[in-house]
Amino acid sequence: MSQPPSPQQAARMTIASIARMYAKGERIAMLTAYDYPTARTLDDAGIPMLLVGDTLGQVILGYDTTVRVTMAEMLHHTKAVVRGTRHALVVADMPFLSYGVTPEASLENAGLLMSEGGAVAIKLEGGERSARTIETIVRAGIPVMGHIGLTPQSVHQLGLRVQGKSRDAGRQVIADAVAVEQAGAFAVVLELVPEQLAAAITERLHIPTIGIGAGAGCSGQVQVVTDLLGMSAEFTPKHARHYAELYSIIKSAAEAYQADVTAGVFPGAEQSTRMDDAILEEILAQTPVERPQMVEASRGIPLDRDL
Repeated sequence: MSQPPSPQQAARMTIASIARMYAKGERIAMLTAYDYPTARTLDDAGIPMLLVGDTLGQVILGYDTTVRVTMAEMLHHTKAVVRGTRHALVVADMPFLSYGVTPEASLENAGLLMSEGGAVAIKLEGGERSARTIETIVRAGIPVMGHIGLTPQSVHQLGLRVQGKSRDAGRQVIADAVAVEQAGAFAVVLELVPEQLAAAITERLHIPTIGIGAGAGCSGQVQVVTDLLGMSAEFTPKHARHYAELYSIIKSAAEAYQADVTAGVFPGAEQSTRMDDAILEEILAQTPVERPQMVEASRGIPLDRDL
């Protein structure tokens, strides 16, 4: 009797796989990933969906907002994450102004994230305003995840605050969710939405809702991996929970390494390789005849001080 495949051997997740999880009532865990080693680790852990978020602009590249992230940067990081996964469904964010300007440009850029980047699906922000763009991309055969509530690419318009708390704003978030579903998205991210409103939206839709700062009533959750791992020493969003404290661990390791190098105790014997002393003596042995030849030969090699 054959053994079931391990997570490393299992087929890659698809949007149909996510739909089956949703139909069974399984909560869907999603994390961001931006590089090969992190993606490989999260894939081995069994996380079903990985998002190459444009948050990489802030947590990896040091930008002040996601607005500065380029298509070239998204492709670069998406390729790395895809190379690090065998099982997870990889979703790539469409960066600012790569969609919604013209249908042709939106479709071309979404196609690049699939064909060149290797993503299984793309994510874009906006509800009613992005519905036609979503429909265009989905009709071309590209799976789309929506993103409503707080949309970081609109930070200069919306600010960084909870969305949908007033009557009119709440109705708009619901309208956005419905528009995204009707346009053909296979799932939608709800960011910084009051938990009661997010739960009500989840009950009304027939596609999974993936919450971030939207309470436990969503179909699944997504977190920025650097928040999950405690990589920031400055700020942790209210909606995030540290499952590790890697900032302090990495900082302590770096300090210990520097101290060992300064003290001359690293590298030690365990990190070094020795050779036969007799062979070393042969290599270093120089006769009066050999020495001038070596000096003459070295004259054609520029030293650092000559560069």
